Order: sequence, then C-alpha cells, then structure tokens
Amino acid sequence: MYDNKNLNNTPHMKKTIKIPIFQIDAFAGEHFTGNAAAVCVLEEWLPDNSMQAIAQENNLSETAFFVAEGDGFSIRWFTPTAEVDLCGHATLAAAWCIFNELGYGKESIIFQSKSGDLSVSRANDLITLDFPADPPVPCAPPQALIDAFGVRPVECLRAMDYMTVFKDEAEVAEAAPDLELLKKLGLRGVIITAPSGEGEKYDFVSRFFAPKYGINEDPVTGSAYTQLTPYWAGRTRRKKFSSRQLSERGGRILCELRGERVLISGRAVKYMEGLISLKRL
Repeated sequence: MYDNKNLNNTPHMKKTIKIPIFQIDAFAGEHFTGNAAAVCVLEEWLPDNSMQAIAQENNLSETAFFVAEGDGFSIRWFTPTAEVDLCGHATLAAAWCIFNELGYGKESIIFQSKSGDLSVSRANDLITLDFPADPPVPCAPPQALIDAFGVRPVECLRAMDYMTVFKDEAEVAEAAPDLELLKKLGLRGVIITAPSGEGEKYDFVSRFFAPKYGINEDPVTGSAYTQLTPYWAGRTRRKKFSSRQLSERGGRILCELRGERVLISGRAVKYMEGLISLKRL
C-alpha cells in the first residue's frame, strides 16, 4: 500500500514529488485485453499542465488522477491531448486501485467529477460503475461521417458522441474509417454498433473512434455505454445486456439501464506499478 505523504516527506526526496502510478487493464479478465489505463494517486491536485504532460508521457487512451476528499474521492481524466468530462474504463481502473492497493475497506466508492457524483461498487472481482444515462437522439448523419465509413448507417444518433448503427456485426468488425474525416466532426467521437452475431453470448457489439482526442480507436469505452445501453433498451425493450467491443484487444461489458442511470460492469487486472518523479513546483 502506497502512502504519498511518507513518500514526499522523506528528507532525500524533498526536491521531487513521488506519485504512485498503476497501469490497469480494465474490462479485462486477463492481461493484454480490455483497455489499459494509467492511474495516478495524488495527495493534492497538480497543475493542469502537469497532469496533461503526464498523460501525454503515458501515451495511453486515458490517465486518471484522483485525490481523497472527505468520505470519497475526486477524479479527473486526461487523454494524451486533452481533459475529458467522463471516462468509464479509467474510472473502473481507479476504483480497482482503491479497492485493492490502498487498503480501502468499503464496498462502494463515490467519485466527484465534472459529470457529477459517480458511484462505483464491487462484488467479488466484478466492479460496477453507476453513471448517468446519456440517451442519444436521432439525427441526420453528417456527410463526413458517411464518407469516413463509406457506407450510410441504418441509423444515426447523437449525444456525447455520434452513434451509427450498422446492419450486422460483420460491418462493425470490418469498418476501417478515414480518421482525418472523423476529426472534422463536432462531437467527442463516433460509436458504431450492431446486433451481435454470437447469439446467446452477446447482445450487441460496438467500436469507438476519437481521433480528435488522440485516440484513433479506443479498445473498450465505458462511457460509450451510457449511450449504447439506453439505445438498445429502447430497441429491444430489455434492460440488461452483455456486449463486446470489437477492438483488437477486445473487452466484455455488462450493462443495465436503471431509470436515468446506467450500470456498467467489468473486471480488471494490474499490469504494472511504479513511481513518477517530478521536480517540486
């Protein structure tokens, strides 16, 4: 278990800040699958430009930073190029660290974030994120979106991201979009989705692209399920789903629509831990 105060108060370390860092494979049951996130355990907030520089140095799709505050924690997320308002897989990774590395004895965590209070709970090795639903609304597909994929989607919707619905899993798996065209779109990124062809194993599949934020394709995107879950609930009149994100690494997500909230569940494994050494500002 790491203790930031002891690390940073050691006499020979006074000229540097030592920050515990973990790399966690989120939405993964084994290493080298799911989505890798860096998690930095802070005693107090660093300047924004320092956190952005750390995220750029990590060069992962997301780096989460959290600080203990009151009975909970405050959390922020950075891609290699920008801060974002919500990130699912890095929140799951941060919760895994708190539950498993910091001696936290409770079964639930409240994160304060730019997207409001986020509750995370655990049951055995399954971690569940409780996020606000973000139901997408139908819209006309932008021409850049059609041109990027070379196919007109069955449906196009928008919320935090554009969501394009394809006819089947094969279209989702084979998609190779023009990333330069996707950068021209006004929203955070693009979700593509379709019913799963694996019958009882998964209900739907998806992929996620956000090149504007330095993420050409995200391996597993927890926040996308705040949009995907209400969409598929409306389409199927069901509440609970098992989904697979068809990135190269791949990942399994369990999701449930519960009123105006979405429960997003998955597992995580630790890949690496260490210390960041920064000059004291």
